[in-house]
Order: sequence, then C-alpha cells, then structure tokens
Amino acid sequence: WDFLILFFCLPVVIFNEITKKRLLGDMSCRIVPFMEVSSLGVTTFSLCALGIDRFHAATSPQASTRPIEQCQSIIAKLAVIWVGSMTLSVPEILLWQLAQDTSPVSGGVTEFCTMKPSSNLPESIYSLVLTYQNARMWWYFGCYFCLPILFTVSCQLVTRRIRGTEKKSECRGTKHGQCESHLNCTIIALTIIYGLCTTPENVCNIIVAYMSPDMSKQTLDLLNLINQFFLFFKCSVTPVLLLCLCRPLGQAFMDCCCCCCEGCGPDTTSSEGSADSKLKTEMSSSIFFDKPRETPPPLLALGTPC
Repeated sequence: WDFLILFFCLPVVIFNEITKKRLLGDMSCRIVPFMEVSSLGVTTFSLCALGIDRFHAATSPQASTRPIEQCQSIIAKLAVIWVGSMTLSVPEILLWQLAQDTSPVSGGVTEFCTMKPSSNLPESIYSLVLTYQNARMWWYFGCYFCLPILFTVSCQLVTRRIRGTEKKSECRGTKHGQCESHLNCTIIALTIIYGLCTTPENVCNIIVAYMSPDMSKQTLDLLNLINQFFLFFKCSVTPVLLLCLCRPLGQAFMDCCCCCCEGCGPDTTSSEGSADSKLKTEMSSSIFFDKPRETPPPLLALGTPC
C-alpha cells in the first residue's frame, strides 16, 4: 500500500502544486484522501497484528515447535487488514469534492479540494458523512495514532516481562533469543517512524479544527502540504527500514531481484556461500510466524531448552 501511495498519490499532489489544476479532476479529490487514510489503517492494524504475533512467540512454551502457519491463514489476516482499512475509509470518498477559486495573484482559476459533503447525497448518508466530518479529528487521533502506539508499547512491555521472568537465565545469548530481540526491535522501529510521521498531521488537525476561521487559505494549504509530505516520507522509509532490519525478508528480496536480473540458473562457484546463507535464513524467525526446524543445525549443540 505504501508503493500505491507513492505511485498514485504523489504524482497527483506534485502536479496540483505546480499547475494548480487537479489531475483526474473530482476523482482525484476523492481517491487520494481515501488511499491516504487507508494507508494509515493498513499500517495501524498491521502493527497491531505484529504485536500480537510477538506476544504469541514470547508466551509459546517452545517456539521451535510451533506449527507453520498456513498460507490461507496469512492471506485471511492480510485480507481482514486491507478490507477493514478500506471500509473505514469509505466516508472520505463522500466527504471531499472539487472546487474552483480565482487566484488573487495571477487572476487565473485554480482548482482545489474542499472537505464538504455533497448536497445530492441521500439524507441518511449525508447525516452520517456530516457526523464523520465533525468527529474526524478525534477519530484520526484515537484510531490511527493512539491505537498502534499504545498497542505496540503494551505488547512489548508484556513480552519483556514474560521473557525476563521465565527465560532470562535460559535464552540469554542464544541464537533464538537474539532473533526474537531483533524482530522486536524491528517492530519498535516501525512504530517510532509511524508515530513521528503522523504526529504533525494530528497537530495540524487540532489546529485547523479550533483555529480555522482565523487562518487564511494559504496557511491551510501549507499545513495540508506538510501533512502529505510526512505521509509520503513514511511510505518511502517504511519499506526500506523493513528490508534492512528484517534480514530474512531483505535476503529474500535481494535474491528475487538477482534472480530477475541475472536469471535463475545455479551458480556452482557460490554454492558454499548460498548454503551458509540458507542456514542463516533458516535460523532466523519470520515476522508473521516462527518457522520450526525439522532437524537441528549440525553446528549447534542442544544443551539447553532454547
């Protein structure tokens, strides 16, 4: 979804700032906010799902014997996250519409998007959209800012307490313990990036909600542009951070890129390196589930429960 934001919403915003014309007209005024709010929902619920997964990994009696999660289960979870995020963002489609104004500087007609429900909507739907508009600021702050941060912090505190009381003496310094700590740090880093990038938007929403009558249109447009800049920054940094911090995912991504660029033929000169890389990848945990080992690595001793 981050790639969709960068490939679709970013060109529309840049085109509008340069030409003062909306690319795709009224459709872009509705689709761009819908995709941006859906992006916040996808990130929010994904962080919550990752926090639950790390909690299950910490409370599992033996993480190495956990069953492999079926592909259908993972697809179902992703479908719930994506469909749920898009469903919660549907009011954005009905809330925005295209408007025109005359520029006091150039005298030309400029197009901009305004948050105003259409009067052609049915009365019941119009009242619901109007209610959403009035509660939009606090809905943003509660669901898309407080929920992922508080959920991630709570899961991390509970996980650390469980690991500190039950496995402190057993798993310290082991490969599995290091892998779990690395994955926890990845989730914390993603949450920090998300929190830093969404804080300006929530601050601007509060300022606009209480001071919009005293602010000029140029100031409001500048605040909206700052919000979109931080959203695009988050969508750019999050995939790179995930590929860098999550070593199995980054290695799989690099292998896929090398396979597409150089072909999928076997390389006899790098057989030893690939075998070593495969062993390291098998020892690492996945983000969504812990992959069990059917047979222990030949170089590791099984002297402890870890």
